[in-house]
Amino acid sequence: MIYYVSGGERSGKSTFAQKLALQLSNNPYYLATARILDKDIQKRVVKHKQDRDERWQTVEIDVHLSSFDYTDITVVVDCVTLWLTNIFFDNNEDLEKSLQIAKNEINSLKISNSNIIFVSNEIGMGIHPMNELSRKFIQLQGWINQFIAAKSNVAYFMVSGIPIKIKG
Repeated sequence: MIYYVSGGERSGKSTFAQKLALQLSNNPYYLATARILDKDIQKRVVKHKQDRDERWQTVEIDVHLSSFDYTDITVVVDCVTLWLTNIFFDNNEDLEKSLQIAKNEINSLKISNSNIIFVSNEIGMGIHPMNELSRKFIQLQGWINQFIAAKSNVAYFMVSGIPIKIKG
C-alpha cells in the first residue's frame, strides 16, 4: 500500500505518518531524505530522532530512493520536499530533468507486500513567489505531489494537526 500525507509547514504530517506506521508495523523504518545544510535542519533532524523510539530503524537516502528495498516492510519517507530539493539543486535547477529523475525514482521503487508512507508539503497554496527559482521549485513539488498522490491507495491532507482523508 502507498500512503500519501501532505499539508503545510508544521501541520502535523510527520507525527501523523509515524503514528500510522506504528499501527501498520511494530518495527517500521524511517527513511530520512534531509541533507544537513544548516543549524535549523540539524535541530529538526534531532527532534525527529527523539520522536522515534527503539522500534524504529532509520535509513538515510538523500536522492536515490530506489536504491532501498521496501519489500515486506512499513516505511515513512520523510520528506518528499527535501528529497526534491536535493534532486533540483544537484541538477542545476533544471525543472524538466529534476521532474524526470524524481518520477523515475518513484517508478523504480521495489515494492512488494509493503506499506510506504510518503510525507510531503503543499507549498503552492500561499503567496506567489517573486523569483523564478522559487516558482520552478513550486511547480516541481506540485507535479510530484500529484504523481505520488495518483499512485497512492490512501491520501491524507493535514490541517492544524488534524488528518483529513482525501483518498481511499
